[in-house]
Amino acid sequence: MARVILLVLDSVGVGALPDANLYGDEGSNTLANVAKSMGGIKLPNLEELGLGKIIPVTGLSSDLPAKAHYGKMAQKSAGKDTTTGHWELAGLVLDKAFPTYPNGFPRELIAAFEKKIGRKTIGNVPASGTAIIEELGQEHVETGHPIVYTSADSVFQIAAHEEVIPIEELYGICKIARGLLEGQHAVGRVIARPFVGTVGSFNRTVNRKDFSLEPTGATVLDKLVAAGKEVIAIGKVEDIFAGKGVSQSVYAKTNEENIEKVLEILKTDFNGLLFTNLVDFDMLYGHRNDPLGYGKKLEEFDEKLPEILSLLNNDDLLIITADHGTDPTTASTDHSREYVPILIYQPNQPAGINLSVRATFADVAQTISDYFSLEQMQNGTSMLIREVGK
Repeated sequence: MARVILLVLDSVGVGALPDANLYGDEGSNTLANVAKSMGGIKLPNLEELGLGKIIPVTGLSSDLPAKAHYGKMAQKSAGKDTTTGHWELAGLVLDKAFPTYPNGFPRELIAAFEKKIGRKTIGNVPASGTAIIEELGQEHVETGHPIVYTSADSVFQIAAHEEVIPIEELYGICKIARGLLEGQHAVGRVIARPFVGTVGSFNRTVNRKDFSLEPTGATVLDKLVAAGKEVIAIGKVEDIFAGKGVSQSVYAKTNEENIEKVLEILKTDFNGLLFTNLVDFDMLYGHRNDPLGYGKKLEEFDEKLPEILSLLNNDDLLIITADHGTDPTTASTDHSREYVPILIYQPNQPAGINLSVRATFADVAQTISDYFSLEQMQNGTSMLIREVGK
């Protein structure tokens, strides 16, 4: 059984990319700034793998021998959103960024959407998700009009109180939006943003659901399935790839649920890729500018890491990375254009090699393809390092 475990720490960036000024993200460094705001972060298990060797991080040593190969990756695609980041990790580099709407969506598009769903909408502005429900939540409850909003990313987000528009109806509304948003308006994701509560205490729930575009080209997920391998997607990974290249989808919403599913599946025999995204760093803390909560959540993940490592077979390949940044110490509540860390661990192979700065996230896809001896991907360079003769 050949197994790759790909863990995406959602938004754990490690420093602004050279073109970050084009996105308003100069000075962003999610991991380093979170650690600094805490007066030092405690991640002993990630530290042992080599996280402290990638960039200076308050609380982490750069002197320990690394148990994994380590480095950082630049994003080659334009953009800084979840879909773009994950697609590039899977080998698909986008020449053109998804459309964004800093002034809201065109009136004719909103009118067509309202006609199809049989409801008026409110909002249609770029906004923080928590701020918009506080601002418009009561009007929504009183009128039944869903709240439409966007961000610096290519997203069409629809917020609705679960007692006003039930979850399944909200998902249906999102599917209608997904059908409309094509061509020049083909946003990366339509996102259902359900919430509960009353005025002054509205809270988003874990029933969020993403409706992504189908990948516009072949990914390593497709190649694995075509080769008869399993692709087990936990949590929102299936949504990000619109189900394409996924052989089994496993329900999970929170970091804790995602990790528990990883542990369960690692106790079984499978031949292929186990792929998950730990959403809470980004969703609960990055977008809410909460560096202390962000750091504590990272420490919680680190505490679970030994259990994950203990379930690896000798030939398993563990890859830990991220998809973008969301620096909670900056004024922005949006994603940030950053390098992402890369840690590659294989129990029976040499360790501690500095992978340096990779030119594209697609190096992850090429590494997975190389591990399974598949045909080379169009993009990326393999980071797989084997002992001589293996």
